[in-house]
Amino acid sequence: MTLDKLNIGDKAVIKAVNCDNELKNRFYSFGMVKESIITVEEITLTRSTMEIRIKNTKVAIRFSEAAKIEIEIVNEK
Repeated sequence: MTLDKLNIGDKAVIKAVNCDNELKNRFYSFGMVKESIITVEEITLTRSTMEIRIKNTKVAIRFSEAAKIEIEIVNEK
């Protein structure tokens, strides 16, 4: 599954980042690395961008970029 499929409030673990090195380095600078837990905070009405939280950092990314990040949903109890 990819990050662009999540909804507001969903949590997931990053399993892989499948993109070119320039974008991958940008993601890494935000802490978006394998095994990081992310939470979807907001999604624009047009579903063009999403705001995600990684630890204490909020990052806005395009849905086209989110489609390159493989995730696994975290089930909280």
